[in-house]
Amino acid sequence: MRVILITWEYPPKIVGGIARHVYDLSNAMVKLGIEVHVITCEHPGAVAEEVENGVYLYRVTPSGPGNDFVHWVHLLNDAMYARADQLMTELAAKDKAASRSVPTLIHAHDWLAHFAANGLKKKYGIPLIATIHATEYGRNNGINGPLQGYISSVEWELTYEAWRVIVCTEFMKRECEFALRTPWDKMDVIYNGVEPEKFDIEFSDEDKISFRARYAAPEEKIIFFVGRMVREKGVQVLIEALPKIRWGYNDTKLLIVGGGYKDHLISLAQHIGMDRHVYFAGFVPDADLLKIFKIIDIACFPSLYEPFGIVALEAMAAKVPVVVSDAGGLPEVVRNGVTGTTTYAGNPNSLADGILSLLHDPGKASSMAEAAYQDVLTVFNWERIAKQTIAVYERVWAEYEATKVIPTAKPEGSRKKALSNGTKAKA
Repeated sequence: MRVILITWEYPPKIVGGIARHVYDLSNAMVKLGIEVHVITCEHPGAVAEEVENGVYLYRVTPSGPGNDFVHWVHLLNDAMYARADQLMTELAAKDKAASRSVPTLIHAHDWLAHFAANGLKKKYGIPLIATIHATEYGRNNGINGPLQGYISSVEWELTYEAWRVIVCTEFMKRECEFALRTPWDKMDVIYNGVEPEKFDIEFSDEDKISFRARYAAPEEKIIFFVGRMVREKGVQVLIEALPKIRWGYNDTKLLIVGGGYKDHLISLAQHIGMDRHVYFAGFVPDADLLKIFKIIDIACFPSLYEPFGIVALEAMAAKVPVVVSDAGGLPEVVRNGVTGTTTYAGNPNSLADGILSLLHDPGKASSMAEAAYQDVLTVFNWERIAKQTIAVYERVWAEYEATKVIPTAKPEGSRKKALSNGTKAKA
C-alpha cells in the first residue's frame, strides 16, 4: 500500500505538533511495509528531495511570499499539488513497468493541506483521508471574524471531502462533530505518540550539575514549561500561580522554553514580583531540550485549549512528573492521580495546588512518573498508532474497491450549518 502524505510542516520545518506527528507516523508506517511519500514546504538548509529512513520526501517552494498568510497557504498548495501531480505520473510509470498495481491513498494533515489533497482526489479519483489536529473554533473559543470563518469553512470542506477523518482524542471527535458537523461514525480516534528512546542520551552526573546551573540554583526545584507563547497554552496562568507555589515551597524556579512574542509574559512576571524567579530561555535546540528534561523536577502544561498535548507525552516519556490542566484532550493523556495531576483550566490556585502536592510528596510524584512511562510504552506507542492508521487505510481502500466511487457533490446546506457555529454563543 502507498500513501501520499501532504503537510505544511515536516522536520526540520517545525512550527507546531504536526511536524513531529507526521515524521514519527511516517517512519513507523515505513517499518510496517507502507510506501510513504511526504509532500511538504521547503525549509532553509533542507534538501529539496531525499529518502530519509525509507520515507520519500519532497519539499516544495511557494511561488512567492503571498499578500498574507492565507494567500501564502494557497501558493504553497499550488506548489504541493504540482509536485504531487508529477509524482503520481512518475509512480504510475514505475508501476506499469513493474507490471503491478499499488493501492494509493492521499492523507492530508489539517486545513493547510486541503487544496492540494482535494485536487489530487478529484483528478485521480482516489480516496482522501484527513487528520484534524485542531479546529479554528477551538483555538479561538468560537468564530470571531471573517478570517476565522474562512479557515473554519476550509476545515469543514476537508472533513466533508475526506473518506475518513482521524482525530487524536475523544475530545476532538466531539469538537469536530459540533464545530464542523463531521458525522460521528466518519471519525476514528487514534492517539498521538512519542519515541521514548530519544530521551536515552549520554548525560553524566557532572554534566547535569553544570547544565542545570544555567537555569537554577542547586537548592531550587525547577517547574518547566515548553510551548508556544500564546494564550491558549496557558503560560500566563502558570506565572500567576507562582506566588502561591513559592509561598508553599519557597525554593522553586519557573523555566519557560519557547520562541515567539513574550514581552507580555515578562511584564506579567514583573508586575506580580516574580521576575527573579522566572527564566525565559526562548527557543532551545532539540539537543538541549532533551537535556532539560533530565534536570527538571515537574513539567507543567496549563493549556486553555489542547486537542492532545504531545509535550505532556514527552515529559511522561522522560519520566518527569506532570501537572496539566483539564482542558481538551489532556485528561485522556494524563490520568489524574495515576500518571499525573490534572487541575482546573485557567485557575492559578488549582494549578499551584497541583504542583505543590507533588513537590511535597516526591514519592507519589515518582510513582506517577513511572506509571506514566508505562502508558507511553503500551498506549502511546508509535508502532501501535501506525497499525491503527494502516487499519483505517485498509478499511477505506476496501470500501473504495467495493464501490469505485469518489463522492464529490457538496451540499451547500450542510456547509451553511457548519459555518453557522460562528454566530453561536461561545462554549
